[in-house]
Amino acid sequence: MTKEPVSQLRTDSGSSDISGAGMDRVIANPQPWWRRWGIVAGSILLLVGVLFFGRDLFSGSTFHIENSRIVVAPVTSGKFDDFIPIRGRVTPLKTVYLDAIEGGQVQRRYVEDGATVNAGDLIVSLGNTTLQLDVTRNEAMVTEQLNNMRSIELQLEQNRLQHKRNLVEIDYQIQRLGRQVERLSNLDIAGVAAKSQLEDSEDELAYYNNRRAVTLESQATDARLQETQLAFLRTSSTQLEESLVLARQNLDALNVRAPVPGKLSGLDVEIGQSIQRGGRLGQIDDPNNFKLRVAIDEFYLNRVDIGQAASMENEPRFELEVGKIYPQVKDGQFELDLHYLGEQPANIRRGQTIQATLTLGDSADALLVPNGTFFQDTGGNWMFVLNDDGTEANKRPVRLGRRNSEYIEVLDGLAAGERVITSAYSAYREMDRLTLSAE
Repeated sequence: MTKEPVSQLRTDSGSSDISGAGMDRVIANPQPWWRRWGIVAGSILLLVGVLFFGRDLFSGSTFHIENSRIVVAPVTSGKFDDFIPIRGRVTPLKTVYLDAIEGGQVQRRYVEDGATVNAGDLIVSLGNTTLQLDVTRNEAMVTEQLNNMRSIELQLEQNRLQHKRNLVEIDYQIQRLGRQVERLSNLDIAGVAAKSQLEDSEDELAYYNNRRAVTLESQATDARLQETQLAFLRTSSTQLEESLVLARQNLDALNVRAPVPGKLSGLDVEIGQSIQRGGRLGQIDDPNNFKLRVAIDEFYLNRVDIGQAASMENEPRFELEVGKIYPQVKDGQFELDLHYLGEQPANIRRGQTIQATLTLGDSADALLVPNGTFFQDTGGNWMFVLNDDGTEANKRPVRLGRRNSEYIEVLDGLAAGERVITSAYSAYREMDRLTLSAE
């Protein structure tokens, strides 16, 4: 056996070992350093971007808005004129309303709406059969009661006179019997008169004396009671007579008359129409003197008082003052009346609107911001203030004072030269910061 085959076998065995190496994992070459650092830097930038923009998107305190959608104005120093412009409606200075005292049916209409009437002129006649019957019945009842009272009063007077007659009669008998007793006593002493006759006269005299005392007591009692009863009867009689007068006045009130001279307006009744008791028939206006009825924002309710000055910026200038304030607030406004001081404009008429100004206080130097719709959203408690480059506006507490049609007085929180947003805040009033950008 030769050695070559063995050698071949080894060679084969070595080949077998090499072929088994195919089961090992192949390791790739490592990436370059600059690629690894690029991935790390990109991840950091992405995280920072998410944190920055996510704060604006999800924090709920920042709002992005375009510059064209807001109004920006500077805070300035200047003189604040404390007044507000107002528009007033011309109304008569005095108005008297015509209300039906008693209801009824319109029987006749004497004048037309818009006519000039004098005091006492008939305007409308009403008919009320029920009222007429009631008044007639009341008149009969009152007359009967008055007659009864007169009878009672007459009876009391007769009783008083009867007491006086009785006293006169008693006094006469006492005087007569007194003389008789005196004569009989003298005769008794002389032994001429009978003893029984003297005693009878004395007894009768005593009787009349006692009767006089009782009559005087009865007269005093009756006089006291009579005086009280007569006073009550007189009071009752006066009340009944006044009731009768009122009943007749109510009946006469069916004829509606003008209580004062003036211009009739609001008369809208027709013949045959039924008017309720207390129903409004019309009104009579002062045709020569007028006032202005003005509606003002409720913000100024505590700053307006009776006698406050106002003016019409016309040529010539007309002065007015606050004559009456209506404190009821409706739709965010209250009303007041302005009265002319002295002369009033010529040719003004009822219903006309006139521009005027109402003075609220004296002029003073102050920090000012333009008046804007932001005030309705903030109540003057805070504003959005822009930063130096105008890219951002931050919410800042402020304290604002008086207002007029152009400016608002700044009391605290702002400095001259700062810029603020004066347009409406309704879309972003809950935000703390605004990010501003061009379109």
